[in-house]
Amino acid sequence: MQTNFTQEQLADPVIADAEQILRRCVHCGLCTATCPTYVTLGDERDSPRGRIYAIKDMFEKGIDAKPEVSTHIDRCLSCFSCMTTCPSGVDYMHLVEIARNHIEKTGKRSFKDRAVRKMLAAVVPHPRRFRWALKAAPLGRPMVGAFRRLGLPELAAMIELAPKTAAKKARFIGPGRAATEGERTGRVILLAGCAQQVLRPEINDATIRLLARGGVDVIVSAGAGCCGALTGHIGMEAAALESAKRNVDAWTKEIAKGPIDAILINASGCGTTVKDYGHLLARDPEYAGRAAQVSALTKDVSEFLATHDIGAPQRWTSLKVAYHSACSMQHGQRITREPKALLKKAGYSLLDIPEGHLCCGSAGVYNILQSKIASQLLERKAGHIKALRPDLVATGNIGCISQLSNGLEIPVVHTVELLDWSYGGPVPAGMEGLEQFSTAVPQPPKRSVDDYISA
Repeated sequence: MQTNFTQEQLADPVIADAEQILRRCVHCGLCTATCPTYVTLGDERDSPRGRIYAIKDMFEKGIDAKPEVSTHIDRCLSCFSCMTTCPSGVDYMHLVEIARNHIEKTGKRSFKDRAVRKMLAAVVPHPRRFRWALKAAPLGRPMVGAFRRLGLPELAAMIELAPKTAAKKARFIGPGRAATEGERTGRVILLAGCAQQVLRPEINDATIRLLARGGVDVIVSAGAGCCGALTGHIGMEAAALESAKRNVDAWTKEIAKGPIDAILINASGCGTTVKDYGHLLARDPEYAGRAAQVSALTKDVSEFLATHDIGAPQRWTSLKVAYHSACSMQHGQRITREPKALLKKAGYSLLDIPEGHLCCGSAGVYNILQSKIASQLLERKAGHIKALRPDLVATGNIGCISQLSNGLEIPVVHTVELLDWSYGGPVPAGMEGLEQFSTAVPQPPKRSVDDYISA
């Protein structure tokens, strides 16, 4: 793509980065075929190519963000399906990030829009506040219809997405070390997260149990918290940077105490963000090197388990599992093989969901800020899943779990919860009725060294 930036404009490193990304686009339009918003709305302005043109025009003219631009940028899910499709390697992820930061700094939003965004940023990344907000959600359920009629669909969506029953408290929330059950074979740091530890704390518990049985010490570092994805996706750059720096500080202190095999993430949306810390903090001399180290060590839990021996399954089932690959997993991190291979090894029968590349509509807080489009995407995804007639759905991201649970009558669980169950852990929450379809796998008797010598 030909650009027309002045040398003065290119002196700004942010504009220079945008220009380099823009020049890679060749206008082919292949991205439109895999873009959820374009497929749903059919408007070129709501496609990656259309947004690229709008961003180019806005930056070349050096103008503040106009509603006719911000509206369509806001509708982007940041699913990055377009990046998987693009033959030219356009770094759309960072281009739309630059655009969102510009919109937040120069655009004019309504009072309601600003208030909702500030509220989400002030509540969701903070577990204690988020927990209290969810406790209040039942009071608002009778008012959902009224909120929509009053022009408050965001508030209605928040209430509808809230779990109908309060989640159990996690057994281990840190900070501290969850020690192995036997011989130590590894040492990892786990991001406890923010929304996930409130909405489904069982995921962290399952992760720790599974790793502990495999001989891995799990550390939840003091001072670590939200990865910054939520604030970053809505253009609150300063808040996202603050979160990233806090985690880098916490984790590098832990790394200094002894070798770390990996920084594990069990929410793929967070994983995409943490793996990008090296880019996010590249211009900060105090953090650039350490952030790059953190990003290099970061792995999705499925990546780590794929290369770490956790023994043989303790339980076998005949259950049919529809595996939903979260956008942040398959497009953001390009992880497609490992989760499915682990589930197959554990004995599950996997079903591929049609249009698996399309987003379910969760996308962080997208299903709150853009609830109408998110509902359309959920209906489409749920229809494909129902047609398969699976026993349950597995995925690797808490946002997808929350979203899909609102559109399906069958259990939706995290991949690691299924693995933990197969390798000796408790039945995942919501799957109690399916426990009857599992059988214990006969295990060989434990033998001592003397047994082998005398044999």
